[in-house]
Amino acid sequence: MLSTLIATADLAARLDDPSLVIVDVRHDLGKPPEWGEEQYRLGHIPGARFASLDRDLATAKSGRNGRHPLPAPDAAARTFGRLGIGADTQVVAYDGGSSMYAVRLWWMLRWLGHDAVAVLDGGFDKWSREGRPVTAEVPAARTRELPVRHVGPALSAADVARAIAERSVTLVDARAPERYRGEVEPLDPVAGHIPGARNRPYPRNLNPDQTFKPADVLRREFAELLGATPLERVVHYCGSGVSACHNMLAMEIAGLPGTRLYPGSWSEWSADPAHPVATGDEAPAP
Repeated sequence: MLSTLIATADLAARLDDPSLVIVDVRHDLGKPPEWGEEQYRLGHIPGARFASLDRDLATAKSGRNGRHPLPAPDAAARTFGRLGIGADTQVVAYDGGSSMYAVRLWWMLRWLGHDAVAVLDGGFDKWSREGRPVTAEVPAARTRELPVRHVGPALSAADVARAIAERSVTLVDARAPERYRGEVEPLDPVAGHIPGARNRPYPRNLNPDQTFKPADVLRREFAELLGATPLERVVHYCGSGVSACHNMLAMEIAGLPGTRLYPGSWSEWSADPAHPVATGDEAPAP
């Protein structure tokens, strides 16, 4: 079972494996919502199915529940079942290259208790650079039933507010430093960060070729950020609960499992004027 990463060469050797489901999660927050599916139809890894970040990995927005609200567990399981994912399926998720979007699918499956899910290291960009096969053929639909083995921990805004008051968690913000500091905010109406959060921009997890850094390097960098903080007290967030999963995967690669996600993230937190907002570098980043 693969539960963190798979290399392009290893995936290429398994393309004919009937127990494997490959999911293309390409997306770009700066482009129209249909961009990812358009790219998929132009060319994708053979056998891959497409999952939309907005349509499949999020539910309806209310204006107060963030930009990519987390679906209910049973709804998420039905979506994954329509992608052909069942109880015994090994899943591989990929996006363009940074894995910023693939990690959302990775986290959601693990949230439902399906641990056999890995992210393609380097994504479609690395696959293409290496001259590996690409097709525009869309595979036939195959629906299976994905059981919800258990629903993993995820924090609500109320949970985070209570934890801040009790000083019972250490928050890790995966956004760019300038967004964390409140100098700019291109996506949400309020700039800044949740008080007390530390900044770990998700691109720091990557090598120049967009593959993840080695486990020992990631372990050292997260130790510098978190010190002796118990892993169960670490809570990740970002703009809308997507790139925060990147830090969670990086910590898993580093042998640091058991951290939690605040799925609503900054877009939900900042939508409530009663929630406190901090700016500047209140906590040092590595």
